[in-house]
Amino acid sequence: MATAVSPKTYRNFINGEWVEPKNGKTTENRNPANQDELIGLFAAGDERDVVAAVEAASQAYRSWRRVPAPKRAEILFRAAQLLVARKEELSRDMTREMGKVLAETKGDVQEAIDMTYYMAGEGRRQFGQTTPSELQNKFAMTVREPVGVCGLITPWNFPMAIPSWKMMPALALGNTVVIKPATDTPLSVCHLVEVLTEAGLPPGVVNIVMGHGGAVGTPLLKHESVKVVSFTGSTEVGRKVSEGCAPQFKHCHLEMGGKNIILVMDDANLDLAVDGAVWGGFGTTGQRCTATSRIGVHKKVYKEFVERFVARVKALRVGDGLDPAMEVGPLVNQSQLETVMSYVEIGKSEGAKLAAGGHRLDQGGHAKGWFHEPTIFADCDPKMRICQEEIFGPVVSVMPIEGYEQAIEVANGVVYGLSSSIYTRDLNRAFHAMRELDTGIVYVNAPTIGAETHLPFGGIKQTGNGHREAAVAGLDVFSEWKTIYVDYSDRLQRAQIDTGSFGRME
Repeated sequence: MATAVSPKTYRNFINGEWVEPKNGKTTENRNPANQDELIGLFAAGDERDVVAAVEAASQAYRSWRRVPAPKRAEILFRAAQLLVARKEELSRDMTREMGKVLAETKGDVQEAIDMTYYMAGEGRRQFGQTTPSELQNKFAMTVREPVGVCGLITPWNFPMAIPSWKMMPALALGNTVVIKPATDTPLSVCHLVEVLTEAGLPPGVVNIVMGHGGAVGTPLLKHESVKVVSFTGSTEVGRKVSEGCAPQFKHCHLEMGGKNIILVMDDANLDLAVDGAVWGGFGTTGQRCTATSRIGVHKKVYKEFVERFVARVKALRVGDGLDPAMEVGPLVNQSQLETVMSYVEIGKSEGAKLAAGGHRLDQGGHAKGWFHEPTIFADCDPKMRICQEEIFGPVVSVMPIEGYEQAIEVANGVVYGLSSSIYTRDLNRAFHAMRELDTGIVYVNAPTIGAETHLPFGGIKQTGNGHREAAVAGLDVFSEWKTIYVDYSDRLQRAQIDTGSFGRME
């Protein structure tokens, strides 16, 4: 007689142990490509779990900060090696819980590998500065100091890469961490912390509290012992995070929305531009903050570009991301699917031309998942809502433009400023665009996605609040500069005042 197998339950991770949430509650995590598949039951914690996790992190910080940075880095290096060895299984689990195709989840895990190796290197490269003093016999230098307990709130679209962008620099610098993963994708964070623990990370240095934003995220960002909050998600929620940190003057790092554009000039390589538009617009089913959701095309090549783009997009294969033949996976959940469907209706009502897609896929192999056709709107006005608001799904709006000047105006005419791209063979025009595009990331002859871990990542305007992730810039979020003066003159010297000789103070 067959026996039903109980789903695995994943608990919070506090002070080196997997523990039940104080309220005993759990939430289901199901495969967005097949709602019949239950990935597991995950803790649905509350403020009491946050308090316990922050206390564990605070206690661990006292000793972790004193571990020499190169020794902390050795743990990260071992963790990176373990991620390499387990890349295939971690990627498959990520596809099951998040939906994007296996080739992309492998890329997600690879980003975590790259970031972990990179920050392991920073264990011996947390350079400060030395500089001449204006006074004789005086030495001046700066050093980085850890901040303390870091509260990390991460999204579902890059469930291992983005936690690694935040976690690895924080750990390399000697901070401790409490992370709240997205409720849709907690498994990948559990895997990442399991790897760090196996690599030798001491108890309490990293803690996980799973649960909904109001129950876990809000008390985490407001806890007085949390010294910095790093958040990636929507601009709407980011504003609330900023407001929550403000009363305590708490350090706050925000990575939020985007409405990214590809500009296709009349001299562009159209084959290359179409390739970039397909990948930029529909990679990760459009669920990237850097996704190409707008395309401005010079009127001289507009008709030809749209025809090629539509043909390519109509041929994309949509389905379960574990099937290697599929190119586009499902939306992450029902809510995200409904958002996409509502924007399709908005586009129609605004008078945009529906050139491809526009419908939910719910028959046959799509019946049990949150699938939507890759969708293109053509002949769009830049002021339409579908050209102004972040959709976070497989919907791309194409706009005809008169020339380069209008292209820049349209590109900059949104409240976001994350990523932009221009396709042109004119070197002068390319360099001019690099200067004029109001985004934190600019690509030339490449789509708006594809950031690399050794370069700063982030945006301006309503995309971010001035900080950057990845590379050396990522260290700045999780460290404080300390300036040190050593006077070996054996007498009182007064900076900005002392122009002569002064005797010792008695």
